[in-house]
Parts: sequence; structure tokens; C-alpha cells
Amino acid sequence: MSPDNPFDDAATARAVIDAHGDLVEWNEGARRLLGWTAAEVVGRPAAALLDGPPPAPKTARWHGTLTLRHRDGRTLPVWLLAHRRRPPEGGPVHYLVVTPLADTGPRDPDDPLDTAVLTQSPCAVAICDEQLRVHNLNDAMAKIIGLPAERIRGLRPSEVGGTPETEDLERRLLEALTTGESLDVEMWMRTGGTDRARAWLTRIAPVTDARGRVRGVCLAAHDVTENHFARDRLQLLNEASVRIGSTLDLTRTAQELADFCVPVLADFVSVDLLDPEDYGGEPPLRLTAPLDLRRAAHRSITPGTPEATVKPGEIDRYPAASPHASSLTAGHTVIASVAAGDLDPWLATAELRSERVRRIGVHATMSVPVRARGITLGVAVFTRFRRPDPFTEDDVLLAEDLTARAAVCLDNARRYARERHTALALQRSLLPRNLPHTAAVDAASRYLPAARAGVGGDWFDVIPLSGLRVAMVVGDVIGRGISASATMGRLRTAVRTLADIDLAPDELLTHLDDLVLRLSEESGGEANPGEVGASCLYAVYDPVSRRCTMASAGHPAPLLMPPGGEPKEVEVPEGPALGVNGLPFENAELYLAEGSVLAFYTDGLLESKGRPHAEGLRLLRRALADTGGSLDEICDHVLHTLLPPGGSYDDVALLLARTRGLAPARVATWDIPADPALVAPIRKQVVRQLGTWDLEEASFTTELVVSELVTNAIRYGSHPIRLRLIHDTDTLICEVSDTSHTAPHLRRARTWDEGGRGLLLVAQLTQRWGSRHTPEGKTIWAELALLDEP
Repeated sequence: MSPDNPFDDAATARAVIDAHGDLVEWNEGARRLLGWTAAEVVGRPAAALLDGPPPAPKTARWHGTLTLRHRDGRTLPVWLLAHRRRPPEGGPVHYLVVTPLADTGPRDPDDPLDTAVLTQSPCAVAICDEQLRVHNLNDAMAKIIGLPAERIRGLRPSEVGGTPETEDLERRLLEALTTGESLDVEMWMRTGGTDRARAWLTRIAPVTDARGRVRGVCLAAHDVTENHFARDRLQLLNEASVRIGSTLDLTRTAQELADFCVPVLADFVSVDLLDPEDYGGEPPLRLTAPLDLRRAAHRSITPGTPEATVKPGEIDRYPAASPHASSLTAGHTVIASVAAGDLDPWLATAELRSERVRRIGVHATMSVPVRARGITLGVAVFTRFRRPDPFTEDDVLLAEDLTARAAVCLDNARRYARERHTALALQRSLLPRNLPHTAAVDAASRYLPAARAGVGGDWFDVIPLSGLRVAMVVGDVIGRGISASATMGRLRTAVRTLADIDLAPDELLTHLDDLVLRLSEESGGEANPGEVGASCLYAVYDPVSRRCTMASAGHPAPLLMPPGGEPKEVEVPEGPALGVNGLPFENAELYLAEGSVLAFYTDGLLESKGRPHAEGLRLLRRALADTGGSLDEICDHVLHTLLPPGGSYDDVALLLARTRGLAPARVATWDIPADPALVAPIRKQVVRQLGTWDLEEASFTTELVVSELVTNAIRYGSHPIRLRLIHDTDTLICEVSDTSHTAPHLRRARTWDEGGRGLLLVAQLTQRWGSRHTPEGKTIWAELALLDEP
């Protein structure tokens, strides 16, 4: 005995044979069995002790009866158990050979070691004595060990198993034997009676006699492999729910599935998806081969992915014999074995794949359809070549669970991409494709939809008004997706309609606020006012007076960069957002020097990636100050400065306008007397002014229009009356203002009517005409084209 081994070493005959067949260890039990001392046999061939040819073990464990030579010359038939082992520190393998020595003396029929075994119990039970030799075991334990019970008795567990796991088990048995306390041990090991390693829960308890003395230990083994797999599968699924589907990007989600499954489940995983466009937007319920699949992602345990014959993004056709098509057409998981020839029909038609399967050593594939909400999206194929074990039912369950979770994420990403594409197409169709050319401003714009979130409702517009004035609007609808884009389109249309009747900015926003409230009620939000909401800023610039009037409904104020000056924020009273039904809106009016730049924007430009509004405003000022050149160059520089390169930003709308001023010489004004007889002198003054502007060819038409408008104002309007001519490059504008709020309208004159044809004549002679209300009354205007339209 030794401190490390407190048991009788002679109770078991044990020897160790090296890789060359020589004996390297020989214990006292071996001497008792055959009579040879260690000095006489260590270093000699083990075959010298055999009376016959030596066995040729083909597995890690061998057992059988051999005839051995005793030192006194006789031969003995002995049952031997041999384990092929590799030393923990490395080196060549060796064999541990053991056999129990014959027991002497009759057993006590009341021996507690015998009565403790439940021979017919389905639970595997073994009893070890005080020397930890197997005293008895039932049939279930003998079946697990894979050896006859009568051959095992007398051996210690480490000698029966011959593995590090059984040596550790023996130490735990010793712990229970010495402490007298029960304990549970969980271990993962392969036994002689199983074809692969399994999970075991071993319960160890001391066995006592009638006096309470510990006479041995009882060992009960429970196969908990299924529970172990279920626990591991649940843990993997929990981890997969975090790692798979982290974004609404289809390709990235597919890549996350492939990354997660290697090497947990396979050595190579590919995810191939159907192209919905091939089926009119949605894949059919039943699929027929051949199938065209687009490689969404793949992952290999080998760097460089040499197994792949298709690159991500490429489309390949898969015949009916392929694992991809077979599982998709069958609608369930399909396992294929190379050894069984399951892939031969497919590989016979795919020379490149066949060569790679042979070279890499692929031995099994598992194809799992990717299905979510009753729709087949594609297939995930799991391939093994480095792992030698085939796919099992547990692997199928795990693969199907992982694929099902990923399929929901892929379907969400697909639906999101489709809605985003629809919303983006709708929004781009509603936004102006080209800004109109006006005499009041030069304008440039940029719109960028949200890179990773849903498309929002940002919009902008430039609207020409009468008298060479121009309206500029920018807004942001609350929410995302198609609904936000549709609401944006309705608001933009409403703004254009209200601008056409020349409402002041505060009045226009008031009408727009009423519209948003009605939209909210129509959407079912009566109980929650503001469910449909938006912000908006509306500005009107007059190049004649060079004054700009604007009002805000919860929208950021624009920045103003005067010629040669620093950018600064315009002071605009910020009214409530549209749909809140709060305080009234207020106008702000300011003078703009010619060449001033106004920068209108939505908050996505300033607050991208969680940046504070004040910091974004500072960056915008610096970007505007650092840039010269055209407005398009300024737009590009602003976006480059404020938006992160990774594309993580909200919807962004940017509108820049550089003001123009109309020279005083291009504007002529007359006060009109109340006497209709004095209209003729006014016509002469108009003709004279047209001569000054070199517009003699327009004199006849202009004279008629001025005569009709002035006469109507004198006859139906209120004094004072004023006539104004505005000369632009290609347009001549006639305006007649009075203090009456009655709007003119066309009417059909009957044959015998003496009047009623004035405005009809104006409408026929001019490019367009209309009226607008002013604080003092109204203005009737008409535009005459000076150049022929191309």
C-alpha cells in the first residue's frame, strides 16, 4: 500500500505493456498469479508468457481468455481485460492488462454488500467493497460496462474502465468511503456498452452494516444524455435569440445564422434564399425543382471557405437530386450521407462540387428548409467533414429550432425591406425631383432616407408665388414607413394648395394644423389627439422688397448666412407642432441682403447617432462657414461633415436657398385715380415705361391687360388703388391692388351683355393670372410671357 493507493495492490493482477510489446510494469498481484517477480519479467516481451499466439486488439478495449505460463512450468487459463491508453503527458500508447484474483472462502449470506444490489432493477447499480473492488453489480450495470458480471468482480472501477474519467470516479468513491457521506457526480464519458460518449449522473452512497460501520460504497448510474442535450439545446437557443436577428438586414441575419452554427453544429453552413421577384413577390406554397437560389451567406471552420462553390450574392441552380432542392420540395429536413451514396446523383452532374467533396472529405449533409409564417424563404445546409460523427436526431432538432428562429428574423427583414422599398419609392415620387427655377432664389436640396431605421416623413418644397415671390417649406412627419410617407404626401399637397391662394405663413400653418387634426381623427385617434403629427416651417421671400416672412410649427429655425458674414440662427417664434392644437402661430419678418443663404433642415441632420442638438447646430454653422462655391457643393459638404460615415442616421432633408434681389429700376408703380376717364393717361405711362425697358413688342397686350384690371378695380374695388409693373428676364407682371376684400371671378357673359368679358380677356392674353389677399385688401395679378417657350 502507499499514501496515494491505500488498497491491497495484490488483490488484482496488473501489468503494463508498451508499444513494442515489452512488459514495463508488474505488480504483486501478477506475481501471485503467475509466480514471476517484477525483476524477472520487466523489460521482456509479454508474448513470452503466453502459451499461444498473442491477440490483435482492434479497439481501445479488449477482453478474453488466454493461456499463460506459470513460473513452475504449468499453464493457466486466465480471463484478461486490456485497455489501450495514452499517457497524460503524451508519448506512445501502452496497454494496461488486469484480471481479478480468485476469491477465497465462502461469503456470509447476510453480507450487506450482497443484499444491497437490486439485481433486476432498471437502474444500473454496482457495489464496491472496502478496497473499492467490484463486489457485485446488477444486469443493467453489466450492460453499460459491456462485460460479464462474473468477470468484473474483484476489479476496481479504474481497472474496469481504464480511462481518466473512471480514475476520477474512483477518487469520488474513495471520498464517499472515507467520509461516509453521499455525493452526486456528473460526467461525460464513453463506456464499453455504448457506441459514443454519453452524459451520466452517478450517485454514490456508503453501504453500512447493522452496526453502522461503512463496509463499502454503492454506485448508481443514470443516463442523462437526453436531458444534457435538451439543456444544451435550450442554452444554445437562448444564445441564438441574442446573436441571430440583431438587425433588420436580410444578408446580415443569414450570416449570423451561419456564424452561430459553425462549429457548434457543422463544419460548413450555407444559407441560400429564394428570390421573391422570380415568383411575383411571394414564393409559392409548393416548389418544384430545379430551383434558383441566391447565396445569402456561408461560414466554414476553414479560413477562406474553400468548400464554397458559390459566392455570397450569386445565384445557382439546384436540381432535384441536390440537398437544397430535395428538402425544399419535400418540405422537411433531409440528411444525406456520402458513404451511402445519397449525393451521387447530384455530384455526378456537378464536377466541381464532386471534386471538392472528395478532397475535403465531406461525409454528411443536413438540409433544413427556412420557413416562417407559412412561407418558404430558402434552405440552410449543414455540412460535416472534420467532425467524424454523423448527424443525429438531436442535431436535427437543434438545427430546425435554430433555423426556425432565424427564419422569423429573415422574414421580418424581408418584410421590412419590402415596406422600406415601397415607402421610399412613394416618398421619392412625392418629393420634388427638380426644384423650380425662380427669379427670387437659387435653390439646392438633398434628401437621405434613414439608413437602418424605417423611412420617415421628411419633406421639402420650393413653390413659385405671384409677384416673383417664392415659398420655401420643410417639414417632418411623426412616424415611419408607408403611413408616414403617405401623410407627408397629403401635407405637401395641402401646403401647395394653400400657398396657391397666397396665405400668410401663420395662416397657412393654422389651416395645416386643422388638416392634421382631421387626419388624426380619421386614423382612429380621437381619444389620443396628436397621433398623426408633424413639424413644419413655411417661409415666403419677396425679391422686390427683399423681405422674408416665416412661421414655424415645432420645426427648427433655419440658419442665415449673409454675404461675407457668419451663419446664425434665425429668430423665429416656435409654435406648437401640427396636430397639437395649441397656441397660435406667429410670423417673423426679416430683411435679406442679396446673396444671403438660408439653410432649412430636419432634425435628423443635427441629431444623428445620438448627438446633442446644440453640437449638431455648431457643426452645421461651421460647415456653412467653411464652404464657398455652388449650393450643390455646400449641400455635399454639409452632409459629409454632419453625417457619420457608417450610415447610422435618421431621415435627413436639407434645402439651401440663395436670395436674389430685383433692382428698383425693374419695378414701376402708379397710384390710380378714382375717375375711369383718367385710365387713358395711365395706359400711356405704362407704354412709356415699357419703352424704357425695351419691351415695345409687349405694349399692345400689356395695355389691354392694364386697362381691364384698372377699370375693374375702379368699378368694383375700393380706393386707394395702385398699379405695379414688375419686369423679370422672361416675365412681365401686372398687379392692381385695392382695399376691397371681394375676390374677382370669371363668369360667362351672354350675347347681349355689355360687360363681363374683362377677366376672360385677361385670362386669354396672359400666361396666368390670379388674386391674393393682403392685409390692406386684395391684389389682382397677371403674368405675360416675354419669351416664347421652347
